[in-house]
Amino acid sequence: MSLLLRFYPIIPLCSLCLRGEMILKRMMVMSQISITVDNLHKKMGATLALKGITTRFEPARLHGIIGPDGAGKTTFIRILVGLLTPNQGSIQFYQGEQPIAFQSIRPKIAYMPQQQSLYADLSVGEHLDFFKDMYVIPSEVYITRRAELLRLTRMEPFQDRVAGKLSGGMYKKLGLMCALLQSPDVVFLDEPTNGVDPISRREFWELLYRLLQQKILVIISTAYMDEAERCSRVHVLEEGRILSTGEPRSILKRENVDNFEDFFVKYSERVKP
Repeated sequence: MSLLLRFYPIIPLCSLCLRGEMILKRMMVMSQISITVDNLHKKMGATLALKGITTRFEPARLHGIIGPDGAGKTTFIRILVGLLTPNQGSIQFYQGEQPIAFQSIRPKIAYMPQQQSLYADLSVGEHLDFFKDMYVIPSEVYITRRAELLRLTRMEPFQDRVAGKLSGGMYKKLGLMCALLQSPDVVFLDEPTNGVDPISRREFWELLYRLLQQKILVIISTAYMDEAERCSRVHVLEEGRILSTGEPRSILKRENVDNFEDFFVKYSERVKP
C-alpha cells in the first residue's frame, strides 16, 4: 500500500497581505465613480449658457470648475446633478469602467448649492437629526456617521449652537455635513467658499482634502482664481465654453502665465475685437 504525499507550498504571510491589499485596491477602483460630458448645450431664456462643453471628471480626485461670475458654472453643476436638462449633449456616469444609469447613482450624490436652505432656529445636532430622518438612515449607521462628520469638520464643540448664530465658515461646514450624511460617492459643491473669510476658506479646503482621502469624486465650482491651484484638475470655464482642462500647473505652464488671474487676462486680450 502506497501513500501519496502532497506537499503544499508555504506562502509567506507578507505575500498574502500584499495580495489582499491588491485585491482591495482593485475593488475600490472598480467602485469609484467618474463622469464623461459630451457636447453639452443649455439655453436659459434667450441666453446660451453652455456652448458645447466636453470634458471628463476622473474618479477619486478633486475637480475644480473655475471661472468668473456668469461663466456658466452653476448651470453646469445643476445639469450634472439632474436639476436641469440640457438642450443638447450627453452626460454618462461610470462605476469603474462600466456605464451606469443616473437614477442608480443619484442616491449616492451629495449636492451643496450656492444658497443653502438651513434652519436658523435649529442647532447643529438638530440639523443632523433632521437630515438623518429625511435620508432614512438607520440609527446604528447614523450614530457612527454623525460622530465621524463632527470630528472631520471639528464641529464637536458646537453641536448645540443654532445655525443662525454660526459664523459664515461654520455655517458652510454644517451644510457640508448635511450633504455628506448619506455617505455619498460623488460630492458637488457650488461655490461653497463664496463670501467666507480667508481663514474659513483655508479651513474649508483642508476639510476637502481630508474628505478626498475617502477616495470619492469631489467637484467644486469657484470664482476665486487662487483656489484653482488647490484642485487636482481644473476645468476652466468662460462664457459657457471650456477653455482648458488639466492639472493646474500644466495649464499655467502651457499658457506661459504665473496664475489663473493672468490666464483670464491673457484670454480676454486674445478675444478682443
